Order: sequence, then C-alpha cells, then structure tokens
Amino acid sequence: MEFIIVEPRYEPHIALIRLNRPKELNALNLELMGEVRDALKMLDQDDEVRVIILTGNERAFAAGADIKQMAGRTAVDMLKIDQFSTWDQIKKTKKPIIAAVSGFALGGGNELVMHCDMVVASETAVFGQPEIKIGVMPGAGGTQRLPRVIGKVNAMEMALSGKFINAERAYQLGLVNKVVPVELYLDEAVKMAREIALLSPIAVRLAKESVLKAFETPLSEGLEFERKNFYLLFATEDQKEGMAAFVEKRVAAFKGR
Repeated sequence: MEFIIVEPRYEPHIALIRLNRPKELNALNLELMGEVRDALKMLDQDDEVRVIILTGNERAFAAGADIKQMAGRTAVDMLKIDQFSTWDQIKKTKKPIIAAVSGFALGGGNELVMHCDMVVASETAVFGQPEIKIGVMPGAGGTQRLPRVIGKVNAMEMALSGKFINAERAYQLGLVNKVVPVELYLDEAVKMAREIALLSPIAVRLAKESVLKAFETPLSEGLEFERKNFYLLFATEDQKEGMAAFVEKRVAAFKGR
C-alpha cells in the first residue's frame, strides 16, 4: 500500500486504515481509493477483525478529490474511468466502519465520512461539499446522503454554496456521533470500537444491514427485512451464549458463530 497504512491488528478485533498522503492533505486520488477498497475487502474477510476504524491525521481526514488528476479530463474520460465504482466496496463492507475525523473532511472526504457507520470528530474538524466552487457538484453520494442525514435545506446550503460547517454544527445536524478534543479523537473512536468488538459480530453485521436498509426501502419492507434478520440470529451460538449469560448474570463470550 503506497497511499494508506493498514493495521489489521491495531487492537484485538479492531483494524485501522489511515489515509497517508499528508502533503496533499490526503486528497483522494484513484490509487488511494483503490487501496482503501482493497483493504476493506481484505479486512471484511478477516474473521479476527470485528470493527474497522478509518482515519487520516490531525490536519486532514481528506481534503477532497485530487483535482489535478481530474482537471483535464473529458466527460468520456470520466465515464470510462468510472472512479466511483471503487466506492461501492465501502458500501458493501459488512463490518462496522468508524470514521475518526480531524481537520478537513471536504468534498470526497465528507462523502467518505458519510459512507462510514459512525463518526468521531475532533474539535478542529471541518466538513463541506465545496465542489460547486470549481464548477462541478458532489459525485460520490454527497447530494444523496447529505439530505438523508442533515435534511433538505441544510444539504442544499452546503451543496449549492460550498459552505463549510464546523464539528459542533456537524454534531447538531447529526453528521457525527461526538466531538472531542483533537488529542482524543482517535482514542475515542477506538473506545467506541472496543465496545462493539465485545458483542456478537453476527448480530452486529445483521443490525448494520437492517439500519442501512431503512434508507433504501419503504417502512413495511424494512420491517420485514428486520424481522427476518432477527429470526436468523436464533440459529447462532452467539444468541444462545448471550441469553444464557444474561440469565446467569455473567459477561457473554461471543465467538461469531
């Protein structure tokens, strides 16, 4: 990996992916996104990994797409490259992904944040979709995920004006789970990951699937999907262990079976 650092055993059952183009503020070029795609696919197949943390550095999570790489391209070039197909793997990742964000999360960086399942932000984090300022618009889900998260009028303001919002405003709008001092943002993400890693990985996977289904289906269809996943968990050893531990007033030891 040239543009990211992957630590599959960052902590027991926790993997970490760090975007690593510091001079370019972790701008998302094709090569970096390809590496993120491959790393997520690898970690999703690793039975020892239960939670994945995606982060950058204190100055930038990702300051957007690599504009130099795109500036001279035509519409046909963009169609052939199909750069957003690499993002599909993020959506397909079955294990929970926690974004640990500090500094800039702009354009594709903000879209990458929204592809994650939970978000911890430092007090210095800044979010935005500034594509409009260079004559284009969000293309990796910004116009679709933002309204679902922060509502129509707030999404319109960000997408049409390119306006940035700070971490506290992002928290108020529901874009992030919590805001912490800059020196704690990764620690807080790890703390959140530890809590999830102690739980049944099968139940976590199916719960994530069910929540995501709510954004794609009518309520009746979503409820049916949820119910099937709920019933399915009664075929697992983890369900037996979890309920036995509850009755016996002890800590459950989930094995992912």
